[in-house]
Amino acid sequence: MTTAVNTEARIQNATVNEDEISAHLTDGRTISVPLAWSWRLSEATPEQRSRFEIIGSGSGIRWPELDEDISVAGMLHGIPARKPVKLPAPR
Repeated sequence: MTTAVNTEARIQNATVNEDEISAHLTDGRTISVPLAWSWRLSEATPEQRSRFEIIGSGSGIRWPELDEDISVAGMLHGIPARKPVKLPAPR
């Protein structure tokens, strides 16, 4: 008999401060990325940053008020959010 083991990283809880976003994983690891990786969170107030939810059975973190999502895969693979480029208005 074989037993399947899920080795996919899942977030159990998270914390956000003025410098970083930390995800506490179900396997005991904690991973952190600089707050600057999310321009929306960087520009948000501390109160806005504190209002998040764990989504997708632990696959990510969502800040509904800020329309921001960060995946555990993105944190593990070093994929920061890019700020949209504002194009000049048509003439």
